[in-house]
This record gives sequence, C-alpha cells and structure tokens, in this order.
Amino acid sequence: MFEKYLDIKPDIQAALAANKAVVALESTIISHGMPYPQNVATAKQCEQIVRENGAIPATIGIINGKLKVGLSDEELELMGQANNIMKVSRRDLPWVVAQKLHGATTVASTMIIANMAGIKVFATGGIGGVHRGAETTFDISADLTELANTSVAVVCAGAKSILDLPLTLEYLETQGVPIISYQTNELPAFYTRQSGLMLPQWSNDITNIADLIHTKWALNLKGGVVVANPVPEAYAMDFDYISNCIEQSLQKATALGIKGKDTTPFLLAEIKKITAGKSLDTNIQLVFNNAKVAAALAVALCAAISSR
Repeated sequence: MFEKYLDIKPDIQAALAANKAVVALESTIISHGMPYPQNVATAKQCEQIVRENGAIPATIGIINGKLKVGLSDEELELMGQANNIMKVSRRDLPWVVAQKLHGATTVASTMIIANMAGIKVFATGGIGGVHRGAETTFDISADLTELANTSVAVVCAGAKSILDLPLTLEYLETQGVPIISYQTNELPAFYTRQSGLMLPQWSNDITNIADLIHTKWALNLKGGVVVANPVPEAYAMDFDYISNCIEQSLQKATALGIKGKDTTPFLLAEIKKITAGKSLDTNIQLVFNNAKVAAALAVALCAAISSR
C-alpha cells in the first residue's frame, strides 16, 4: 500500500531488483546542516564517492508529499535553497505526505524510506542519541528507537559528541542494537576519533561486518546496526579542544532556553562559530568517509546475500 507514496529513480529500482549495491543518503544535511551552495556541493560529492566505490547513491527526501528515493540535480538544488523544507522524522512523515509538503529526512525517516524501497545500507554523519540532561527532559532522539525497529545498517562517525554518549550506548544495548566499530575498538565521537568508551564488537574487515549484518537479519532479528566509522585522522579534532567547545555551547544553549529539536542545530552552529569553521570542515570530511565505507559495505552485503 505504501508503494503509491514512493518515487524511486529507475536506475536505483533496477539496481535493487538485480541485488546490486545501493547506499541511501539523507537530506537533512542539505536543508538544515550547511549553508548554500556548500550543502548541495557536499551532497553531490557524497553521491560521486558512492559511485566511485561500486555502489549507486540514493539521496532521500520528500517533495510535494512524494517520498523520493534518488534526487535529480534540480531537486538537490531545491533542497539546498528553499526555505520551506520541513525537517522530518518519523512523527512528521504522515503530515508532510498528506499535506503534500517538502521535507528533508533525518536519520530516522531516511531509514524508514530506505527500508520501504529495499535499501539496506545508509550513510550519514552521526546518529542522534540521548541528550545531556535527559534524566529530567526525556530528550532522546527518534533515531535510537528507529534503529531498534528498522532493518537498515547505518554507517556513521558514531553519535554526535554533543550528546550523552554513555547513556546513548546504554539505550542502544537495551534496544538490542549492535554497534560495530570499524578499524577501532573505541566509539568514535563525531568530530573526534576518541570517546573513552570501548566497544566489544569491532572489526578491521568490512566483509566481516557485512556477514554479521546479514546473519542478524537471517536470524529474523529485526532492527538496524550501527557501523561506527571514525573520522580520518587528518581531519579529526583534538578531544580536549572540542570537548571545551561543546561545553561552552551547552552553557549558552541553557542560558538561552534552547530545547528539544532546536538543540542540535543550535549547538552545531555554535560549535562552528567557536572553532572558526573547522568543525564544519571536519563534518564534511567524515560524511565523505562514511559514504566511502557505506559503499564498500553495500557491495559486501550484496555478496553475502548472493552466497547464502
């Protein structure tokens, strides 16, 4: 029934039908994460990186209420320039579709639409998580509950370091979501490769990770998998420096009464200001790196499916 709301580009549809590698990409980073024209240029570069590494990119967004799986150049420009693009998570999907609005998809809604289309690998920057102070605010990202329920592998640079990372790990463990770190046994923390949090499951081999993901779903264990991929060392920020920047930004958000869904955009913008733009440069590079690893994972996952 939901198929009538889906608009899948023909090349993506053909690739899925032939069990070829496809990587989903989100659109919130375009509409709400960066200024124009840097946002569109970054989105196009992500797509190119996916192609160069053997997979087909599927940037996901909502245009006039249609769930678009694969955006044209004109649609990417719309996402990057229009001021009426709503930020859409699971809660918002029915409204945006029913009202035939434009929407940029978050991690949660990108997972949902990717799963509808049959795409199993998704590259993003960093997932949401349990916000600091959640014991009183109950502010927990919908990304985490989506990971518990939707069978898509999410390649990310860990959770955003503005969050409460220990509580985020606890929540994901409770929900039964595997977190596999790539080429490190430590949870990466978005801007930095370090968090001080060691992970029991990690691998240097993308094929091993693909086998684990395939096995989870073959066992009929629903839900996603987090593939934590650290930002390349050349672009990583110093742990103590970025921690201090985050603390300053959190204090300002508290003083201004910033809450709820406005918190993350405010903090990211504030950190960018404090770091004189260096945090945005790191953000872009980690997204590129995640696109590269996601493409390799999608290829390996297709091979694992074909061999079983």
